[in-house]
Amino acid sequence: MLGLAILLLLVLACIAAPLLTPYNPEEMKLSDVLIPPNSAHPLGTDHLGRDMLARLLYGGRLSLMIGFLAVGIGLLIGIPLGAVSGYYGGWVDMLIQRVADILLSFPSILLALSLVAVLGVGLRNVIISVGISTIPSFIRLVRGSVLSIREETYVEAARSVGVRDWDIIRRHILVNAMAPVIVQATLSLGSTILVAAGLGFLGLGVQPPTPEWGSMLGEGRQYIFSASYIATFPGLAIFLAVLGFNLLGDGLRDALDPRLRK
Repeated sequence: MLGLAILLLLVLACIAAPLLTPYNPEEMKLSDVLIPPNSAHPLGTDHLGRDMLARLLYGGRLSLMIGFLAVGIGLLIGIPLGAVSGYYGGWVDMLIQRVADILLSFPSILLALSLVAVLGVGLRNVIISVGISTIPSFIRLVRGSVLSIREETYVEAARSVGVRDWDIIRRHILVNAMAPVIVQATLSLGSTILVAAGLGFLGLGVQPPTPEWGSMLGEGRQYIFSASYIATFPGLAIFLAVLGFNLLGDGLRDALDPRLRK
């Protein structure tokens, strides 16, 4: 519940950004450079005179969107591949699992960096790169669930009366395999936001002047001693978002796994 409260607060604040701040997040005002937090600028201004609160809220929209879309790519591709791999086995299973092994051999940030280097810098390519890095974990998770569920009596009964394989997978197996997938998806949201922020920090993510938490953190690192708030607030936003998703994922795991219920 604490994780859900943190995330709701972040999401609502980002949605209500036009109501919470009158400033344009991309508008530069060189007469207001590096103003500390005050009544006019609650979080201060950056090295180009842009309001930090506005950039933090509008940047949060982009950071959260990257997380959700990247995990969506992982689910869209990982679930069918994992289901086919676990249900059919044989050479199909071997082929899919070897591809997953190759992807898992790279750390997520390194795989995303490599893909961005191939695809190019930009919002769309960041989403695709981070999304691809989440696919193998969903393949492995769904495959493990399908391997156990396909041996259940109700699956054998459906198979014996002539139900098609894909209908069995869709209506009987995946429905019962969704609980761990939901938990993994929630936890992956935090890690994808971290990876995307890492790309932005390195200058390979969303490009200026568009605000994004990772790129804001990267811009603020050179002012860490003279105007520490420029890096502190984006860092806190990333921390709270990842903490919220991790707490929510742990809570969903406890709620959806009957073995953990008291």
